[in-house]
Amino acid sequence: MSSLKFNERIVLEKAFGMGSGYVLNFSDRTFQEFIWEHVGRDVYGGAYSKNGTSKAKHLRAFWEIEADPVVAALTEAMIDHGVSISAIPDDLRLSAMEIVERLRGGGVADLDALKPNVPEPTFDRLARAVREAIDAGKPEEGLDRLHTFMVKYVRALCQKHAIGTPKEKPLHSIFGEYVKKLRAEGVLQSEMTIRIIRSAISSLDAFNEVRNEQSFAHDNEILRSHEALYIYNHIATLVRFLQAVEGGMPEMEPNA
Repeated sequence: MSSLKFNERIVLEKAFGMGSGYVLNFSDRTFQEFIWEHVGRDVYGGAYSKNGTSKAKHLRAFWEIEADPVVAALTEAMIDHGVSISAIPDDLRLSAMEIVERLRGGGVADLDALKPNVPEPTFDRLARAVREAIDAGKPEEGLDRLHTFMVKYVRALCQKHAIGTPKEKPLHSIFGEYVKKLRAEGVLQSEMTIRIIRSAISSLDAFNEVRNEQSFAHDNEILRSHEALYIYNHIATLVRFLQAVEGGMPEMEPNA
């Protein structure tokens, strides 16, 4: 049984044009084939018919019966189809995709990577707050804390490698110094890895702007949930890579 909320069902029904029993531009046959192709369910079989015979009633039964990941997979496929036939306006597409991401359980594949790299009580509390925004299904509300987490994380790495981190130096600049140190020490083996991690410098530069202009750090218009989630995933992937890099390097005295 999915966890779709009443207001989410209203959004999806509007996006898919279900008010008169129809679903987008599907015929009975193409509706059945589409669902079978994307999630392997015969929507005209068994309990899916419990609410009635229309396509909309079958889809509502599908929402009631299936688990969140299955509903999310079909919903995303239907959104893509609706957009391809110009049936779903952009505001509804964005709202529907936020529902998909919530059904996927937050969508951060490596959330456990977001943990402190130095023992410090305030850092622990910050990391918990970062993860709690995902647990609550509201990644956009955690962007300012995610940025602060990343600043503390990179400063700790720089301290480990005796890299100066003046307080006025922004996140992307101190990360750039850290990357320069990795390259000088020959830690990164491939040109592709070097290019990818150097691109993270510009990504973190853009993150500074998100923090200042599109998060709760100030009185801002907050970034859309699906974009916030994408940023979370990018940061978590980067942090996991840094953990692997540091795990393969010898320990250094902070002021060596």
